[in-house]
Amino acid sequence: MGGTKSGNERTAHKGTKSGTRVHVVSDVHGNSEALARAGEGADALICLGDLVLFLDYADHSRGIFPDLFGVENADRIVALRTERRFEEARALGRELWAGLDREQVIEGAVRRQYEEMFAAFPTPTYATYGNVDIPTLWPQYARPGTTVLDGERVEIGGRVFGFVGGGLPSPMRTPYEVDPEEYAAKIEALGEVDVLCSHIPPEVPELCYDTVARRFERGSAALLDAIRKTRPRYALFGHVHQPMARRMRIGATECVNVGHFAATGRPWALEW
Repeated sequence: MGGTKSGNERTAHKGTKSGTRVHVVSDVHGNSEALARAGEGADALICLGDLVLFLDYADHSRGIFPDLFGVENADRIVALRTERRFEEARALGRELWAGLDREQVIEGAVRRQYEEMFAAFPTPTYATYGNVDIPTLWPQYARPGTTVLDGERVEIGGRVFGFVGGGLPSPMRTPYEVDPEEYAAKIEALGEVDVLCSHIPPEVPELCYDTVARRFERGSAALLDAIRKTRPRYALFGHVHQPMARRMRIGATECVNVGHFAATGRPWALEW
């Protein structure tokens, strides 16, 4: 599997003579303290996105939204979204944001979080975007030693890793949702890889259902097709914080949800 050179492949990281260990995180959502330790004992760190914390569904006092509008309003909007009353949630949002420059306020808050998050990345880090990230800001905060990839490949310790960032359109209308055709084109550009890294999971019900939020998150049919067609060793992803199934084998591929890093503070490890 994989190993074929491509025009969108970045410089290789060689690992060590005794082997290679990579730590993988996703859904960091503001946990910069644990992120600073996530690369300890590894040759490289991979981050599958969602650095920003807009609203913590487990602790409604944390995030950009409660900082602006208070915990009571955070409780209200979480309840509406959990009950899938998305139009009412959007109406509440419009009411709260009235008179404010939403884009400017959010960008300022996100910038403060990115300053902290990117400073915590070890060297080397390979990162792609989550659906709540703002890709246009990343070049301003990514430091030497952090490589951002989206629809691109990199070799680490002799294995080829392909990255596809962002999410697909959803009722939540998060910042980095990509049209399905564009998302599929990014996957196609990767070709065959040993490890397929994405923020969202392939479109498999057990991998997409969040047992606490009690809803299906959006998975990708194009990812599932690529897994079946190109047979990578691993498909790694996050996005679903409390999945029905954390891992599943699809043909020759081990599909792994690497975990909700904001809550656990623990990276998932891959060694070879």
